Amino acid sequence: MSTTATPPRQAATDVPAPTGRRRRVAAWVGIALALLVVGGIGGAVSEANQWAQRGALDPDSAGPAGTRALAEIMRRHGVDVVVARDRGAASQALAAGPATLVMPDTPALSDDAVADLAGGADDVVLIEPRARTLELLLAGSAPAGVAPDADVDPDCDVADAVRAGAVAPGGVFDAGDGVAACYPAGDGFGLLVRSDDGGRAAAVDGRALFTNEHLAENGNAALAVNLMARHPLVVWYLPGPGDTDLADADPSLGELTPPWVSPVIVLLLVAGVAAGIWRGRRFGPLVAERLPVTVRAAETTEGRARLYARAGDPLHAADRLRIGALRRLAALLGLAANAAAPEVADAAAGRTGLDRRAVRGILLDEIPASDAELVALSTRLRDLEDAVRTAVRPERRPR
Repeated sequence: MSTTATPPRQAATDVPAPTGRRRRVAAWVGIALALLVVGGIGGAVSEANQWAQRGALDPDSAGPAGTRALAEIMRRHGVDVVVARDRGAASQALAAGPATLVMPDTPALSDDAVADLAGGADDVVLIEPRARTLELLLAGSAPAGVAPDADVDPDCDVADAVRAGAVAPGGVFDAGDGVAACYPAGDGFGLLVRSDDGGRAAAVDGRALFTNEHLAENGNAALAVNLMARHPLVVWYLPGPGDTDLADADPSLGELTPPWVSPVIVLLLVAGVAAGIWRGRRFGPLVAERLPVTVRAAETTEGRARLYARAGDPLHAADRLRIGALRRLAALLGLAANAAAPEVADAAAGRTGLDRRAVRGILLDEIPASDAELVALSTRLRDLEDAVRTAVRPERRPR
């Protein structure tokens, strides 16, 4: 094996240290600015599509399940609609004067809290009635399933329902004693109304009638305005997850874990971020490695040839010779690199005018059984390549 000494190379000094440091600092500043821009854009998009973050029956939501259209209709009729997202704000708004309390399901409130909140209102409209709230405000009433998808006439003496006309009620309810029932459908009624001492409590399936996607159907809008706009103020109560007075509420994960768990989690997060920054930093410019020796390509070829000779396998050596010849012939003949061997053989025979069977024998069919036959095949392969090269690129003869 021959070796050639490689002259020592000078250490890479393409980028001075201060310049590289400035570039790293600028890269981190750019990343921080990009995160701020992305966060700002995300906040703007979230604010613009705030209705998507709201729940169903929310007067601030313009989505299909929201009730913003109904709130705007009542405001245009001179009714002040106040959206209260906690019980304290709802009680304070109800104390301002005669008002209607619109209330969806309130699973986080106790029976006493629901009764106290409803007691501060002149009218109460349950737009998502459940068995508990029906029993509290319309004694003896209960859910009775869902009505068929068809329009139903009021068929009652409640003036608000008679003026509104037919609706498709959705959920239906059983009426208790002293409770007026309208819109008979299925096994119950779509509207329950109980009047007492000048006040009134009503129950109706607001999801099927008062949401933005259903409000324009039948007499839905008229029924909603008739039930809710009897007073100049509507307090729309939307209970939040933390708006509860239940003492036996399920404890949170933080309450179940020891006090030291949260600080340890924060410390681990900070350590993980610091480790990521430490291991993710650049280690400086690339440095070329100096090889101890330089190996000529011919030595690799000769070494592989000696291995083939020692193995005594002329067929394998012939396959390697043919693969190289087929690749070079395909390039000379303008064929694709993945052209099949028979295709290359036929193209070579057609271009040189040689017998097609003989060319296929050289490139595909002949099997050398000895070193002498392998040498002869190698010679025929070289001659075939020379013939194709001459046919494709004939040398210019002097005039």
